[in-house]
Amino acid sequence: MPRQRSVAACLTAALAMGALAWASQASAQSSAQGSAPAAAAPATVTLCTAIDLCYCVNAAYRDRIDANIARVRRLIAENRQQGKAVGYLSIPISPAGGGYAPFNIMAAGDIAGDVEIRFGKRAVFVLNPAAEGSKEMEGAGGADYMYMWTTILEGPKGQGEDFDFFYFAGPSDFANAFRLPGTGALEVLDDYFDARLQDDPAFKAAVDSGAVTKRGFRNYYGLRAAVSFSLGSHDEWNIARILNDRRRGVAEYGIPNQIAVFFDGRPVTPGGYESPTASGDVGRCIR
Repeated sequence: MPRQRSVAACLTAALAMGALAWASQASAQSSAQGSAPAAAAPATVTLCTAIDLCYCVNAAYRDRIDANIARVRRLIAENRQQGKAVGYLSIPISPAGGGYAPFNIMAAGDIAGDVEIRFGKRAVFVLNPAAEGSKEMEGAGGADYMYMWTTILEGPKGQGEDFDFFYFAGPSDFANAFRLPGTGALEVLDDYFDARLQDDPAFKAAVDSGAVTKRGFRNYYGLRAAVSFSLGSHDEWNIARILNDRRRGVAEYGIPNQIAVFFDGRPVTPGGYESPTASGDVGRCIR
């Protein structure tokens, strides 16, 4: 069973995890805006992966991306050597759409943990991008992260050979992570927002800056907290589709050995394995 926590306790833990990072980032942005002219746009380069997905990557992060790819591949190999099935959690991490990043990071940990409990911790390892993105990648953009995760997901052979399943987080996963009630969920989120605004300085700073609004917060976590509204998760859905299309085309895998795909806790239908979605961060640099 998932861990039993009240809504208030769960969300309080989320804020505690992310408050320092948020405050540090906000302070740095404020200082930069008030004391120095805008920095020049970073140098970018188009990088393409084995499955022919290309991203416009900040050139300053290339070494850090390569280092984290190698580190995460070692982590995956260690778990595969233990005989575990390896899954990838696709989940929105950025606050785009009205969310608050510390909550999304906390939810990612809870959902990954619940998936491991569901299948058995001795038998499964879930790669959580919120936990394994690398501190050295802080400040990177969506395309930088997605080039990194695409390279990890496709594997050295470009057939997703390191993974057994994708788990795409849906609204039920977020509701369970935050222990939202079956009725009146939006009212609970409204009340929580008001209480948190009084009690947490970092959250208040985010609200005062306009980064978080009450309406946006409530509607995001009550109605839209899911991969359906995430740029990166759109790309990851297409990655899963491409990898399974490649597997279907080779005798070594075929249809019986596609990578399993789950959305909101349930296996997708057969047609879902072959259906693309709109791209998120995929795209070459435009000069």
